[in-house]
Amino acid sequence: MAGLRERKKEKTRRSIQQEALKLFARQGYEATTVDQIAEAAEISPSTFFRYFATKEDVVIQDDYDPVMIEIFLAQPAGLNPVAALRRTLRELIDAMGPAEKEELLLRARLQLATPALRARLLTSQTSTVNTLSAAVAQRTGRDEDDLEVQAFTGAVIGCILPALARWVSSEGKASFPELAEICLAQLESGFANLSPGWDPP
Repeated sequence: MAGLRERKKEKTRRSIQQEALKLFARQGYEATTVDQIAEAAEISPSTFFRYFATKEDVVIQDDYDPVMIEIFLAQPAGLNPVAALRRTLRELIDAMGPAEKEELLLRARLQLATPALRARLLTSQTSTVNTLSAAVAQRTGRDEDDLEVQAFTGAVIGCILPALARWVSSEGKASFPELAEICLAQLESGFANLSPGWDPP
């Protein structure tokens, strides 16, 4: 029974998010209200707030971080962290269907173009950095608060954002994994020695 309840909750959450994104695409983020989203999803406004604390969360929240970390940790042990992450992003995006990629593009466009969402994006990146740092530490045998691990994860986020912006500006015509690989390749030589047993000078 608990499994059924969780599936129903997830179905409702996805319905809210999908209906919200349709409204944002049709009439703009600022012009769309929580009441309109609730009506489109056939729920009450109070139910909306049981799933999302704010309208911004509908765009910001997703389930990609846990999936990304799972793929990242499954990469061959001999790969340095940048190479492992490049392969992770490729596998993550390649596994998406056309509708999911279109939704990701819309969410990215909204996050980059809407001031309130840009501010929330920065906050959410802190959580992503912490999650990625823990995974890098696990792969390399370092502590997650190791300065080099933190520097790596910060640099990764710094590389991904320009790739994301270029993908959005191309209206999705460019390949996001290829753009990310170009950016991450700039890091690979500098962080290639971030591996178990390597001692910094």
